Amino acid sequence: TRVVAWHVGAWMHPEHGLGMHVFVPAQRDAPTNMINNAISVNSMHKLRIAQDLALFNLEASEARSDFDGRAHLEAWKDDPVWQPVRENAEQLTAIRDWCEAVVAANLVFELLVGELFRGGYVMSTAAANGDFITPSIMGVAEGDLERDLSYTKDLIGGLARDEKHGRENIEVIGGWLSQWVPTSLKAARSLEPIFSEAENSPVTFEDTLTRARERVRETLGELEIPTPKELDQ
Repeated sequence: TRVVAWHVGAWMHPEHGLGMHVFVPAQRDAPTNMINNAISVNSMHKLRIAQDLALFNLEASEARSDFDGRAHLEAWKDDPVWQPVRENAEQLTAIRDWCEAVVAANLVFELLVGELFRGGYVMSTAAANGDFITPSIMGVAEGDLERDLSYTKDLIGGLARDEKHGRENIEVIGGWLSQWVPTSLKAARSLEPIFSEAENSPVTFEDTLTRARERVRETLGELEIPTPKELDQ
């Protein structure tokens, strides 16, 4: 129960932070209704998962005397494992360029940190330890990400392949990637200790991080955007 209360509970905070303070401002500043709508749905996806995790935390607190419903607050505020993730999420909320926010959140943070935690850790280890509920919540979040990646690739791919401004757009996007990849890699690496906390862990942190890096490479390859050297550092 500690892993669920402490770590899974802590994940509601970046979900809420991205939904309310990254994607809401981005959709407000984006230039067309089509882009606004796509980012708005992205925001609702994040807020829904945050709410699902909060409600699950509340119900578990009421159902089990050994479940600490406030543990997630301490984890998010003070646990060294979570501080780089918190720093990454809070820095994302300070971005003022709507397109940079989408790139930094969906192409960097979500692929290096979000998928690593939700799919690489929770969905891979929970069932092996008798938990069949949290994987269903995280599975919805992973499905949401596929939809949100789809619009992100359409958006960024269009900018990268623009006949007139494509080269300059790729340079700008490349600068964003070089800035944000180190931050999210640091956040991802900070989560390594939790992989050894579960009694039964069928996956290793290094394998999970390797898959996350490959996911970034494959996604950028689809967009014909060079992979930043920072991804291998």
